[in-house]
Amino acid sequence: MNNLNSLLIEGNLVRDPELSYTPKGTAVCKFTVASNRFFKQEQETQKEVSFFEVTTWARLAEVCGEYLKKGRGVRVVGRLKQDRWTDPEGKPRSRIYVIAEHVEFKPQLKNKEGAEGKEEGAEGEEKAAEQPAEETGDSELAEASNF
Repeated sequence: MNNLNSLLIEGNLVRDPELSYTPKGTAVCKFTVASNRFFKQEQETQKEVSFFEVTTWARLAEVCGEYLKKGRGVRVVGRLKQDRWTDPEGKPRSRIYVIAEHVEFKPQLKNKEGAEGKEEGAEGEEKAAEQPAEETGDSELAEASNF
């Protein structure tokens, strides 16, 4: 039986995503999301920022590489993955990152010149992309993700 390994993160990209391809031609897109947490400590509001490395695969990676840019708000649903290795000095190392299964793009407004502007709640159109559990055709994925 599998244990539960699921998470949801909302935040903004700290830099443009990096889209690449494996030797077999599978798309891989990597980006970092900054997520803010506000809390009160001794009657003063504090801010804590966490940075999460996110990896997407296949069609989801291509969509993220095309539409995401630095500063864009996203909601990521996925799972944690841990890589373990031994460095050249013999020390054990590890890294934990997010494998995204679903990414929602927060809406953006267009300014007067037609360029993308700041995010807005209900004004813009929200886009979503989802990594299918099994291989599906592009038409099925496009239909499932409103593209």
